[in-house]
Amino acid sequence: MTSADDRPRADAGAIPRRRLSRADREEQVLRVAHEQFARRGFAAVTMEDIALEVGVKKPLLYAYFGNKDRLYEACMAPAGEALIGAVAAAVERASTPAEAVRLGVIAFYDFVDRDRDAWRVLFDETVPQSGEIAAAVAVYRERLLAMVAQATVALMPPHRRTGSGAVIEATSVMVMAAAEALARWWLRTGAMPARDAANLLIATVEPGLLAGAVEKDGSRR
Repeated sequence: MTSADDRPRADAGAIPRRRLSRADREEQVLRVAHEQFARRGFAAVTMEDIALEVGVKKPLLYAYFGNKDRLYEACMAPAGEALIGAVAAAVERASTPAEAVRLGVIAFYDFVDRDRDAWRVLFDETVPQSGEIAAAVAVYRERLLAMVAQATVALMPPHRRTGSGAVIEATSVMVMAAAEALARWWLRTGAMPARDAANLLIATVEPGLLAGAVEKDGSRR
């Protein structure tokens, strides 16, 4: 017969597992999902992958977030707001339009360097190109484009701003495409400091922006 002293006893120093509140569990899910999306890309990650890493049943994720698209949006939105906020704050410190362009580009690359996972989530190339999730991502890209367009307009003499919508839009798209492509190269190679990549982009695009903003002799004839 087993005596009382022979029976298994709970470890007196063990800490009982605490049941997480919904808010704490959602925060845990978002943290894991953010890491997964950044590391593997939206297309490769499944709700089952996230549930297994969190240690919950998959239906719980659907109950909290609805589907993978909405879970991604919940991870992407803070990244987008952080990037927009960083660039906007830098631009606001500028005293001239040209300085606004320079400070905005530097802030963009500082953000990429500081929070690489956030940038990878926001600029994930595996995200669907149509539908609700694409529209959500487009909001942040459009806000960045709007800041570039605003800086481009500010560089122009007042009399050239009217009727230049297509040029302003095309210029903004080119600058954003160059910034994104260079950021991907920098993340892939790490061949130079982030600030050097920013300065390289500035040195490449700034002369063209300034040249386009300056009225040439005889241009109004």
